[in-house]
Amino acid sequence: MARVLDTSETGPGITRLRIDAPRVAKHWRAGQFVIIRPTARSERIPLTIAAADPHAGWIEVIVQAVGRTTMAIAATPAGGDLCDVVGPLGVPSDLETYGHVVVVGGGVGTAVAYPTAVALAAAGNRVTVIVGGRSRDLVILEAEMRAAGLEVIVTTDDGSAGLHGLVTDALATIIETDRPDRVIAAGPIPMMQAVAAATRTKGIPTMASLNPIMVDGTGMCGGCRVRVDGEVRFACIDGPEFDAHKVDFDVLTLRNRAYREFEQSQRAMAETP
Repeated sequence: MARVLDTSETGPGITRLRIDAPRVAKHWRAGQFVIIRPTARSERIPLTIAAADPHAGWIEVIVQAVGRTTMAIAATPAGGDLCDVVGPLGVPSDLETYGHVVVVGGGVGTAVAYPTAVALAAAGNRVTVIVGGRSRDLVILEAEMRAAGLEVIVTTDDGSAGLHGLVTDALATIIETDRPDRVIAAGPIPMMQAVAAATRTKGIPTMASLNPIMVDGTGMCGGCRVRVDGEVRFACIDGPEFDAHKVDFDVLTLRNRAYREFEQSQRAMAETP
């Protein structure tokens, strides 16, 4: 069991949880994730660790309530318990000194972008973060990134905050005026695919943090397999970050849609009084 220490709403349907997990907090590195089950009968949900304090022994995750299990995780109150929190899992982000790094976060993918951007800055890089959302209330962690001294550019689809447009619009401007040495993208698959397309023609090394369907998180089930450079890789043990120019995003999109109808039915059941 893992005790939830605190919760807060960061946007509509988006919840931030601070969880007592001393072993995970001690060993976590930016880019890694945990798998959470709210109850013994729940599915396993992979969530990136957005922040951690190894001394206090807590980690923070951000979850968007889109299905039955994520709704249950988000609804766990401070003082409540999660059945299990397993991790840290995955390969940490490469934190070399590259020069100018642009980190692109879309929606709840910003929870992935945030710790990676902070760690890259600590490694001596100049970091620009592009944070996107459909509207102002769906832009998360902006204040935390500014407080960390990062250069932050906000984009919204409806123009309610920052630049009116997509993260790729802001990225295109940066590429032309202040060419980055490396780009990292985390967020919806179409966004990461668009980022990869924008940087491929310019020869800018780009990484994508993938979040495919995942079950055990140890490479046993093969549920999170992705095709990278024509070969099958497992996001849980080989990733979650891969060379974005080699990821087959079309196959990834199809795999992530495989259980959409089931997920929708489970959400409907959870919302039924």
